[in-house]
Amino acid sequence: MVEHFRAYVSPLLDGRAKAMVVVGSRVEAVRWQLAVDKYIKEHGYKIGTLVAFSGEVHDKESGSDSFSETSHTLNPNLKGREIREAFKGDEYQVLLVANKFQTGFDQPFLCGMYVDKRLAGIQAVQTLSRLNRAHPGKDITYVLDFVNFADDVLAAFKTYYDTAELSATTDPNLVFNLRAKLDAAGYYDDGEVERVVAVELRPGAKQGELIAAITPVEDRLMRRYRTAQEALKIAKDKKDEIAQKAAQEDMNALILFKSDMGAFLRLYTFLSQIFDYGNTAIEKRAIFYRRLLPLLEFGRERVGIDLSKVVLTHHNLKNLGKRAMPLGQGEQPKLDPITEAGSGAVQEKQAAYITELIEKLNELFGAETTEQDQLVYVNHVIRGKLIESVTLRQQATNNTKEQFATSPDLDSELTNAIVDALDAHNSMSTIALNSPAVRRGLKEILLNNARLWEALREKAAS
Repeated sequence: MVEHFRAYVSPLLDGRAKAMVVVGSRVEAVRWQLAVDKYIKEHGYKIGTLVAFSGEVHDKESGSDSFSETSHTLNPNLKGREIREAFKGDEYQVLLVANKFQTGFDQPFLCGMYVDKRLAGIQAVQTLSRLNRAHPGKDITYVLDFVNFADDVLAAFKTYYDTAELSATTDPNLVFNLRAKLDAAGYYDDGEVERVVAVELRPGAKQGELIAAITPVEDRLMRRYRTAQEALKIAKDKKDEIAQKAAQEDMNALILFKSDMGAFLRLYTFLSQIFDYGNTAIEKRAIFYRRLLPLLEFGRERVGIDLSKVVLTHHNLKNLGKRAMPLGQGEQPKLDPITEAGSGAVQEKQAAYITELIEKLNELFGAETTEQDQLVYVNHVIRGKLIESVTLRQQATNNTKEQFATSPDLDSELTNAIVDALDAHNSMSTIALNSPAVRRGLKEILLNNARLWEALREKAAS
């Protein structure tokens, strides 16, 4: 990135051109900046860098202390200045960002962008359009993308090229439909809505009054969810399928209620800008939901994956060349309107399994192979070979899933399985053998989607 900037971007605009590096997370922003600054210093280049992200980052790999925009390690010469203003001068040429300055940032000297983050849809358009700021003599810009595919970026821009059109209109009555659904759930009454709104709108009201107004509703919902959670646990222990189903349905109803409140807020905030509802009950519910929604902690449970011992040992960069991306040719996609809001359902794990698995496989193998071939390759061929390993069965039986995931034997057996499948599945096996990242991705899919650890334990017990 540094050498590309020096060779192609820096000479533009009489040597005053600047570049932005877009990274995927705050931790990556810290690591990127430390690595870039180290490289610049080692080579004696005169390039100033700034990094922008919110809050603090704790990353033992980068250092024992926490990192922030104002920490001496990252932006030592900022000296109280705002990053936006400091970047305007000649002192800094490269700005590294993590979820900041990707929208609404106008810097006419910006001529280069380095993308290390997945971008899609309007986010791709907004981010890359930071380069689209006019300046005398500015007729060349560069984008070096490490992550995204040209076709995806082109599709995103085509949607908004010339004029963005809707394929149909959005029905403003969706807000009323969603309000009726939320009211019918029976988790609150009109008096509770009025009580919260009265405090919210009263000048001089104290935070304690608002808490007193909203807490009874919050407590009722959280207590109901915890009760259903406990009932589900007991039912599973007793293997009572009817009780399990009833408890799960109670939990799902509450999760959907929370999701519907979020949908109402997004829909009402959008439509109220162009449609006068003339109904105070709608606005009152928006105020009520806005206060209640952040207090409900259920529905956030996720199965964690411990990545603390994952170490990057190899990486491979391949120049995919330059690509012409004419916006005026081919089909111009249209934006779909909002149809039904709050009409979803909580997905069962098994129902979501295939979709999630296919998405992950497509990320690893791309579009060169069919989804059916990918599923057969991972779910049957590779997984089947690994299940036959006596060593892996013993390790799965005697170790937790997290411990098993770090086993060197799992890595070697996975490689052996890929080699064994080379003749029958040459394309995917070749990709996997040539890419440690793909092998790591396969291992993650096998452990977290294809239930390899569980299958090995079952096989060992049979």
